[in-house]
Amino acid sequence: MPSEGLRWETLEALKNSPKGKLKYSPDWLEKGEDILAGCIEVSSLSPLSGQILKRLSPRPLLKTRSLSSCVRDTSPEISEDLAAGLYSLYHSSNTYPLFSFLLEFVLKAEEIKEDSVASPVASSPPAISVLSPRATQMAGCIRMCEQKHKAKAKAELSLRQEQQERLVATAAKCESEQLKRYEELMELKQRQEYQSMRDMTQESLGRQEKLREEHRHRMKILNLRLREAEQQRLREAELERQRQVEGRERHRAINAIQEEVLQLNQLLQPRPSTLTDPALDHTPYITRGNQLCSQVSEVVPASADGQFLSVEDLTVAERALQEMRSLVRNLQDEVAQATERKRKEQEEEEEKKKRHEELKAQQEEQKKTAARSAKEKAKKEGLQTGADESTLKWYNALKDAASQCAQAFDELSKAKDTQTKKFKMELQKAATTPVSQIANISGAPLKEAFEKIDKLLSSRPVTSAGKTVSTSQHPQGLEFVSYKLAEKFVKQGEEEVASNHSAAFPIAAVASGIWELHPKIGELILAHLHKKCPYAVPHYPPMESGTSVEDYQKILGYRVDDSKVEGQDSFLKRMSGMIRLYAAIIQMRWPYTGKQGPHPHGLNHGWRWLAQILNMEPLADITATILFDFLEVCGNALMKLYRGQFWKLILLIYEEYFPRIEAVTSTGQMGSVTRLKQFLETSLRTKQIPVPKSELGSAFFRS
Repeated sequence: MPSEGLRWETLEALKNSPKGKLKYSPDWLEKGEDILAGCIEVSSLSPLSGQILKRLSPRPLLKTRSLSSCVRDTSPEISEDLAAGLYSLYHSSNTYPLFSFLLEFVLKAEEIKEDSVASPVASSPPAISVLSPRATQMAGCIRMCEQKHKAKAKAELSLRQEQQERLVATAAKCESEQLKRYEELMELKQRQEYQSMRDMTQESLGRQEKLREEHRHRMKILNLRLREAEQQRLREAELERQRQVEGRERHRAINAIQEEVLQLNQLLQPRPSTLTDPALDHTPYITRGNQLCSQVSEVVPASADGQFLSVEDLTVAERALQEMRSLVRNLQDEVAQATERKRKEQEEEEEKKKRHEELKAQQEEQKKTAARSAKEKAKKEGLQTGADESTLKWYNALKDAASQCAQAFDELSKAKDTQTKKFKMELQKAATTPVSQIANISGAPLKEAFEKIDKLLSSRPVTSAGKTVSTSQHPQGLEFVSYKLAEKFVKQGEEEVASNHSAAFPIAAVASGIWELHPKIGELILAHLHKKCPYAVPHYPPMESGTSVEDYQKILGYRVDDSKVEGQDSFLKRMSGMIRLYAAIIQMRWPYTGKQGPHPHGLNHGWRWLAQILNMEPLADITATILFDFLEVCGNALMKLYRGQFWKLILLIYEEYFPRIEAVTSTGQMGSVTRLKQFLETSLRTKQIPVPKSELGSAFFRS
């Protein structure tokens, strides 16, 4: 179409014009330069701009309708071409912003013109004055600034109004709250006044009631006193009557007592059968009997004068009668005891001779049998009947060390002065009390007991039963404490562990820690343990010549009191407790010590003990018991340390050594054998030995 070509020619002409070559720069306003500084011509609208706007689309025509009216040249052909060129320039305002600005300015001017035409006051249409782009931009900036300040003022005014409203609301709320508090205060005062008046009324009523109650109480007391006076008079009359009756009764009783006393006095005289016994003397009994008869005779004349005998006199006579009866009874008992004693002495003399001959024959027979059986078994089976030489040497060395320690505090133990005896008792109590408290405790109490023992052995003061003692207060104090402490540890195994197996581990933990810090205590513990339980060596002491059966049983570990040997069950229970304590000591470590050295008496000694016991002939009942206890407590630790070698040893026990135990065990002693067999079978089947039960936890066991 011809109009399309005209548009492009117009655009090309505008582009090549001086104003079309102007380039927009955003720094014009900051630098103060004029927008049209690069063009000498004065900016003006083309007379063809109105015609161009007519050819624009309907939406732009609404904005540029006034533009065509302000243009005087209304030629259709020119207006079409101009409108096409301006429309193209308007839509390409991104490239040429000056033309876009001019078009917008023209539209604004047309709107102002239409407003002026519509106004009736205006007499003639104002002329459109085209300002320079800089002035136009300045006017726009001023207007935008005014609008901005106006909006800011409105916002501040609105904010201030909101603040004022909030203040008013807050004040009203505070006033309302204060009014409520005031009303509550007035109400509280009214309630308090009402309560005070009510309390005063109640108090006055209470006082009146109290006065009436006191009056009634006094009346009751007066009536009671009157009744008591009447009753007292009646009682006195009754008492007088009873006194007469009792007096006559006492008179008859004193006569009966005197008669009985005289008869009993005749029994105190010696009989012909007892005169031949020089050990029995009747003279003291006869003298005292005559005194009692005289005492009763002095009371009787007072009753013969018509006076009533007093209760005290009758009591004296009755006591004399009781004493006379006691004299007769004692004399008879003494005669009977003398006869019985003489008879028993004769029987004991005969029994003693007979038993001495039997014991002597039995000892000879036992020595011969033991020597013969030991030789035969050693030749036939190749097992030892006692410990080897190195073990016996070690056993004797510990025994000598304990004896030397006991001799070192001999002066303190035999002291006779009160002060030294008291100090010895306090020192022994300070040493043994912490050990007695170690049973099933753990944590802080166990650590406290350990620290007390360590302080005592380090010659530091320790408080026991409210008194402070120290081994440094006596030259032999440390030796005494060491000996008694080791003895107490073994006694705990003998008594406490025997009854409560889990108590072995806290006791062993403390003993191991003390042993590590004070090695001498460990030697004394072993010495006491070997003395009470030789099977912890292990050692089966032989019966030496000249040793009685009772003494030999003591050497084997039995308790013998007044020629009475303890039962087998009690003996096995004590041995079990001490073996369990020993098995716990060799695997336990004190976890709170700063030392990290080797165990002072570790699992290698347990392995040695196990190998030594298997090289010795088993004893009935005792071997099965101590072997089971040792493996149950220490088996898990030995299994972890020796592994394959340990299982070979368990298999050896089950296949070769256990049949020997069964062979020497009688039918009534199969309890310990059965427990050992079940333990071995379970261990070999599961290839596992459980950790012993303890309340201390795994932190106390050796890794």
